[in-house]
Amino acid sequence: MDELARRFADFARAFEVGAPLYGRIAARVSREPRVLDLMSVTPETQRIPVLLFASAHHLLLAEPNHPLADHYPNFERVNAEGDATDHFVDFVLSRSEPMRELLATRSTQTNEIGRCNWFLFPLSMLNDEVGTLARVDIGSSAGLTLLAPHIDYDVRPGGLIGSGSTLTIGCDVRGEPPLPSRPPDVVRSLGIDASPIDVRDDDQVRWLEACAWPDQVERFARLRSAISLARVHDIQVEKGDAVDDVEGAIERVREHGHPVVTTSWVLNYLSPARRTQFVNALDRLGASTDLSWIIAESPRETPELPGHAGKDEDITVISLVTWRQGVRRVERLATTHPHGNWVNWGA
Repeated sequence: MDELARRFADFARAFEVGAPLYGRIAARVSREPRVLDLMSVTPETQRIPVLLFASAHHLLLAEPNHPLADHYPNFERVNAEGDATDHFVDFVLSRSEPMRELLATRSTQTNEIGRCNWFLFPLSMLNDEVGTLARVDIGSSAGLTLLAPHIDYDVRPGGLIGSGSTLTIGCDVRGEPPLPSRPPDVVRSLGIDASPIDVRDDDQVRWLEACAWPDQVERFARLRSAISLARVHDIQVEKGDAVDDVEGAIERVREHGHPVVTTSWVLNYLSPARRTQFVNALDRLGASTDLSWIIAESPRETPELPGHAGKDEDITVISLVTWRQGVRRVERLATTHPHGNWVNWGA
């Protein structure tokens, strides 16, 4: 209990400015043994503040008339009454059974649509080289980054790339990336995830929304727009294992275009041995067929990946790995904001 209380106290200090609502609630929870006890059913690896917050948010999204919702910026209310932390404690304790069920069975899961900015430039580079693409995205969650061909991009500087999508995402660019004239040409997309979220299932979508932080109103609204767009385009994500199923997924899509694998902050969840096996699987396939892999991962977290060895960098690095006629080449392209807000090309 003491360790868990410390985690909430540390969270409160870390996010006092960046996420003031959750910062205040975390400080209060750190002094509330009854609330902390709700997490006794949670696996140790998930016993973190954001899981408690997501579980409460999930229930609150189904009960938008509760007074607690008036304090959550994403509900866009005015004239909130009372203290948000009082309402939070009352809310979760009066719903202890559904809270415990969520805390015992769920894990935090996000799907940041802004990360499409990570793939815009390398996918367009591959378009110029090999033509139409067929993409396999590992760790897709709800598959929202598979929307890359269907959204517009406000690149600053550079201007608007696209032709009137219902969703536009912005990106500040440093350096001189190759600016495409249109979104990437990806004719087939397939997502693989250990616990995929079906965007057509309202309850699963609510959990994805619940994992978004209510202080970040713009991200929450953008998430909802992306989910609506994913339903229109029938995004396909299948349950599977990153290592065991990647080769089969590539074989299934390659008849539609040049196969491209994408990974973004997912391989850090694998063990070092499994990361090595993942690289070996792509090397095996790349020995006999042309293949590309766009990496957006932290070198510190994934030293086994091509180009990451010896790089103690705790930042997202975008790299392009290509296999052409059996020869592997690794090119570091950029560093980037964890949510895709900016891309520093050539860094």
